[in-house]
Amino acid sequence: MTGLARFVLRRRGAIVIAWIALTVLGAYAANAVSSRWLEQFSIPGYSAYEANQRALKTFGTGENAPLVAVFTAHGDVTKIAGIKRAITAAASQNPGSRVSSYFSTGSDAYVSNDRQTTFANLYPPGNQGFNGTVKIGEARSALKQATPPGVTSYLTGRDALQEAASGGDTNGPSVLTEALIGGLGAIVILLFVFGTLPGVGIPIAIAITSILNTFTLIWLLTYITSVSLIVQFLVALVGLGVAIDYSLLMIFRFREELANGEDTDTALIETMRHAGRSVIVSGSTVAIGLLSMVILPIPVIRSIGIGGLLIPTVSVISSITLLPALLAMLGPRINRLRVMPKRIVERQDPTKGFWHRWAQFVTRRPIPVAIVGIAIVAVLLVPGLQINPAEAQLKDYPGGGDAINGREALDRAGISPGVMKPYVVLIENGGPNATREVVRALEQTPGIVAAVAPPQWRADSDALVEAFPTTDSASSESSKTISRLQHDVLPATGVTATLGGVSPEDRDFVHAVYGKFPYVLAFVILLTFVLLMRAFRSILLPLKAVILNLVSLGAAYGIIVFIFQWGHGSEAIWGVPATGVIISWIPLMIFAFLYGLSMDYEVFVITRMREEYDETHDTAKAVELGLARTGKLVTSAALVLMFAFFVLSSGPGLDIKQFGIGLAAGIIFDAVVIRTLLVPSLVRLFGRWNWWLPQPIARVLRVPPAPLRPAGAAAGGG
Repeated sequence: MTGLARFVLRRRGAIVIAWIALTVLGAYAANAVSSRWLEQFSIPGYSAYEANQRALKTFGTGENAPLVAVFTAHGDVTKIAGIKRAITAAASQNPGSRVSSYFSTGSDAYVSNDRQTTFANLYPPGNQGFNGTVKIGEARSALKQATPPGVTSYLTGRDALQEAASGGDTNGPSVLTEALIGGLGAIVILLFVFGTLPGVGIPIAIAITSILNTFTLIWLLTYITSVSLIVQFLVALVGLGVAIDYSLLMIFRFREELANGEDTDTALIETMRHAGRSVIVSGSTVAIGLLSMVILPIPVIRSIGIGGLLIPTVSVISSITLLPALLAMLGPRINRLRVMPKRIVERQDPTKGFWHRWAQFVTRRPIPVAIVGIAIVAVLLVPGLQINPAEAQLKDYPGGGDAINGREALDRAGISPGVMKPYVVLIENGGPNATREVVRALEQTPGIVAAVAPPQWRADSDALVEAFPTTDSASSESSKTISRLQHDVLPATGVTATLGGVSPEDRDFVHAVYGKFPYVLAFVILLTFVLLMRAFRSILLPLKAVILNLVSLGAAYGIIVFIFQWGHGSEAIWGVPATGVIISWIPLMIFAFLYGLSMDYEVFVITRMREEYDETHDTAKAVELGLARTGKLVTSAALVLMFAFFVLSSGPGLDIKQFGIGLAAGIIFDAVVIRTLLVPSLVRLFGRWNWWLPQPIARVLRVPPAPLRPAGAAAGGG
């Protein structure tokens, strides 16, 4: 790092010019990549997904959930001929739709017991996409216009309910909007941290540079492999957060060295030797968490891992090249152009101020502090261990309007909510009696209210059968029914029949993700442990870091379980009732991002404690000075990230709310409880064992060994 620092000092102007040129290219790339995102979802090799794809190839439909047209009237609704024309009008707005209803099958499965309500399922053609291509509004308008007098009609279904839950905006806020709002919050926090325009401007400049240059690499990556649309949001939010985190660490150290009387060159070299090294380690931990996604057998998630890996990579490179070049140009002027009074901005002197007083309190009373931290963690781990990753039931989607009214009309009529996400059985190479055998087997299965084989759903020897579960297709009862159908009922028919439909595919996704999750966890833990063992020159400190990070994740899960799964505050604040589940991809993505981001703070704190211990050989002094010098840094960095993720939670859609709150709550909990209470108190209690690294392990890691010092070799328990 010393050599790199000297290179930056010699070539500061050229480095800044090069980054400006690259950033201009990045602005172009951010626009160019917008037309190259992967917007489809796939789970190759899983039976329901493959069945849906074969149905799509044969019938033109099979991947999208149906739009559900609901009709209510006084009297027998099946006697009103105009309803059939309304169904046709609605289906025509998505040309090629596959339709099932009483009027196309003659089956009472589509009619309520009092015969005053009926429904029709309209399956739009094509694959599912993140932005959706199904014309819901057009279908609803056509349905309303064609509905005969005396009949009330609604258009509901999964996609329509998701649209209602998001206030009519299924796409959510734009990447630019999220980045601007997150950046504005970061500026406010940075004003209170540094109080000077350069102190605020440099981190924002590094964040903009990192984000745009990441888009350049992702744009190039799209010519090699597909990259998910989701990556653009992660670049904006995570790029903003980590770039500002690393900028804070570097600027804090640079200002500290200047305050100690060093000249600009010396201050920069010391900053690079210590803070620059921490930035590299921190970026590596974030990258490991994201890279773990490559293990999962889902192309979209793999692309998120590969694309996400570029975010910390670019942030680290800009933080150890462009940032020191800017600091070299500014020198002591980093503290000029003050816009906040000095009395508001905490002193640089680590022996004064709130964080020094708190550090002294922790070192004097580590056991009570540790007990308080453990108690808080235990309270949150209880709900965290009860997390239920699954798709939300359609009855729990918030919002209002026609889709919600249609859902309620089905409920009032006593029609199962399972009709909105039915199972679809694909029969291939079947004989003349194949559909009859499958329908009979389905109707005799507990958990199935009805099964129908529409005559129009045939193509040579292939056919489709629609089955309606007795409960919402995302319920635990439905999951048992799916398993029963896949493993027992359909194989026993003697027909080549495969269970498809949206709900079985959702269940396949959960199995694909969480069946491989132990490998993801092992990958992340092992690599992180080895990396931190080398960075901290210790065995105990990285072990503690890994355990506390997992505890922090469990607490973050506990927060979203308490709010959304159990419903404490979700309806009052976000208008979302208790769902009983956390949407299936949320825990996985929270793990991938929160593990690395929260480990940043561990690296910031422990590397500074290690540095102090190497100078004093006094654990108590190392904890005191290390926490005093990093406490403000960690909380400020966490506030920046918390604000960015909280902005995300204000977007439409239940999944976005759960994801944003999980990350925001997890970040601030980690900074306050884990890094402020548990980390310093446990380091103080472990004493000299914190700093031990035997010679054989040190030789493998290519670092100097750290022998175990005799007890009492230094004040404070060494």
